[in-house]
Amino acid sequence: MIYTFLSLKLVGIAIGVLLLTGHVVALGTASGTQRWLKQFPRSRKAGIALIIIASLWAFWLVTTMDLGEFSKYRFPLKILVPAACILSLNFVDEFLAVRALGILLLLLAEPVLEVTFLKPGIGRLLLVVLAYAWAILGMFWVGMPFLLRDQIAWWSKNGIRWRAGCLAGIAYGLAVLISAIRS
Repeated sequence: MIYTFLSLKLVGIAIGVLLLTGHVVALGTASGTQRWLKQFPRSRKAGIALIIIASLWAFWLVTTMDLGEFSKYRFPLKILVPAACILSLNFVDEFLAVRALGILLLLLAEPVLEVTFLKPGIGRLLLVVLAYAWAILGMFWVGMPFLLRDQIAWWSKNGIRWRAGCLAGIAYGLAVLISAIRS
């Protein structure tokens, strides 16, 4: 286990609160949120911040986790991760924020899956489904970052879609939060 300091209850409450808060804000400030989301894929500042966070997280993982049979590659990976960050900052101009967000989603899926592994209860499955959705979206956004731009455009095309998406997110966040509190 890499994230020994996390528990299913803590992760469930944190994700439930984040989902609930984020979707309530998105519902309440629809035009402002949509405007921000439409600018996000090409935001250089967001891209720089997110790629640095992802690189620091990846570097921490490489230095602390048991790599098993790949332990002999620990030193080269300690050089490769910062080098990849620097190269990304210098040469990835298109959709850096989306690619970095995809990497963060991939990194975020692992601790969620770790805390849910072999735990009893149906509520944990809400987190498992969310973690796999993050992993799938992360892979697509890293490889085809224009998809996030298109997804944002689709969700914000009309008010009914936006409200339906926000209400679905609120319901899912509430379900995650309630199941985490009960566990």
